[in-house]
Amino acid sequence: MVTEILEKRAVETIRKPAPRYRVLLHNDDFNSMEHVVMTLMQTIAGMTQPQAVDIMMEAHTNGLALVITCALEHAEFYCETLKRHGLGSSIEPDE
Repeated sequence: MVTEILEKRAVETIRKPAPRYRVLLHNDDFNSMEHVVMTLMQTIAGMTQPQAVDIMMEAHTNGLALVITCALEHAEFYCETLKRHGLGSSIEPDE
């Protein structure tokens, strides 16, 4: 009986991972490449200059670049921070 209760409790505590979201950077013709790189490095903790340059160049070349994939709350924060610095940004579910 005790074993059945413990097994049932173990099954009930299994949690589904939180959905993840993609933060996207949109190309624009207004901001300098240096501003975009610096903003990415200041916004995303631990982002290196080479990573920021790669993201900036991808957005410049393709019109859109993936910045980071994370939980919704963080994605909203990053997106809004990029926008406050004058960059085009959006989020979408990671599929």
